[in-house]
Amino acid sequence: HDALPISVVDILITSVVYPNMIARHLQQELPFMATETVLMDAVKRGADRQEIHERIRRHSVAAAARVKEEGLDNDLVDRLAADDGIPVTREEILAILRPENFVGRAPEQTREYLAEIVEPLLAANAAAITDGDEITL
Repeated sequence: HDALPISVVDILITSVVYPNMIARHLQQELPFMATETVLMDAVKRGADRQEIHERIRRHSVAAAARVKEEGLDNDLVDRLAADDGIPVTREEILAILRPENFVGRAPEQTREYLAEIVEPLLAANAAAITDGDEITL
């Protein structure tokens, strides 16, 4: 039988977003993404870059094994905060972990795309949009 072509629209229409699952993935991955910032903060406070790098690497490997091999939560923040050789507090690490610290210009680019591309398309096709259609920007 012939395969039916799937369009981006088909995929988007059937997509479901699970905010709790997204939050869980962020909790598992953000600590690894933040290690460079933790390293730089520690070095600014006079710590030896190579020593801090090795400490963070060791803790990251252990936390990754915990997540990937044992299916447990990521405890990298706790490991880093408990290490007296890393001069960054738990509170400072948690402040680094805010997701908005890792998205760059994405919010601004999304607003620009909506304003420049999507909104004009919606306006140009307003007659084709029926009362039952839901479009949320």
